[in-house]
Amino acid sequence: MIHSLFLINASGDIFLEKHWKSVVSRSVCDYFFEAQERATEPENVPPVIPTPHHYLISVLRHHIYFVAVIQSEVPPLFVIEFLHRVVDTFQDYFGVCTEAAIKDNVVVVYELLEEMLDNGFPLATESNILKELIKPPTILRTMVNTITGSTITAEIQGVIDACVKLTGMPDLTLSFMNPRLLDDVSFHPCVRFKRWEAERILSFIPPDGNFRLLSYHVSSQNLVAIPVYVKHNITFREGSSQGRFDLTLGPKQTMGKAVESVLVSSQMPRGVLNANLNPSQGTYTFDPVTKLLTWDVGKINPQKLPSLKGTMSLQAGASKPDENPTINIQFKIQQMAISGLKVNRLDMYGEKYKPFKGIKYMTKAGKFQVRT
Repeated sequence: MIHSLFLINASGDIFLEKHWKSVVSRSVCDYFFEAQERATEPENVPPVIPTPHHYLISVLRHHIYFVAVIQSEVPPLFVIEFLHRVVDTFQDYFGVCTEAAIKDNVVVVYELLEEMLDNGFPLATESNILKELIKPPTILRTMVNTITGSTITAEIQGVIDACVKLTGMPDLTLSFMNPRLLDDVSFHPCVRFKRWEAERILSFIPPDGNFRLLSYHVSSQNLVAIPVYVKHNITFREGSSQGRFDLTLGPKQTMGKAVESVLVSSQMPRGVLNANLNPSQGTYTFDPVTKLLTWDVGKINPQKLPSLKGTMSLQAGASKPDENPTINIQFKIQQMAISGLKVNRLDMYGEKYKPFKGIKYMTKAGKFQVRT
């Protein structure tokens, strides 16, 4: 029934999204924004907005639009009632239903939405039942979520680059094992878009040489698997001239593939004079002028996880830094597409010779940032 849910604030920003089936691109909300511009008052936005492929059903509560994306016809009042139940549940759990409260309790929010809908259909919507399944936030639970960590935002920018060296005018078709993963797609001009729309098959006469066949975007906390985890303990004590630095990396959900070319960097606070650290593998550098710490890890061995431990020297009399530094990580994973996209087959028509066909998968970190 409900494929996706978008939460939009008064400024028109999408600050939370949840997908139960396939990922629906944020661009679908453009139809909602157009209707919002035409409305004289915020509450005058039509509750049901038809689009070429979806229906957008929304309610406005506490200056937040709750926009549900539907792909098949369902009774609108049924969806509207469910959206009001979501708002009431948030208010019951957090005391208020505001953007700040939702962001502060984002882990609980996703747990609630996962229980309230099963594969897009309402499951547990009564508050007393939900509280038996998911405990309301407390100071202790907030601390646990902070310590164990949670994904704030995750997205995948994917591309398919082709290298074609064929004679004549070959006509190619490329099919995927799971084409539903492809969303928010941009094609090379050679692709026949109508066939893709009808069959989810790429049909094209390729140009010679290297070119980008398509690019796509996936944005979902449920579908994006984070392939690397970080354990960290970076502390500064008030009145002390030293700080503690302890960092360990490990692979996660890589299907046995090696995480390679790992490079860790972190901008230390201005009060840090020097770093005396001991890497279990690789080498590190610290620039006392720019305060940039860099650790060239290389390849992660799951049997012996790389770590970087030691102390940091602070300026005499310097106050404790207001915030801990963020950690940025670069890495590559060969023969793995983190999006889950897999090629089914590549066929050639129009020519009689038999071509060589090969495919290579690769995952690269774009902006992978860990808040400590």
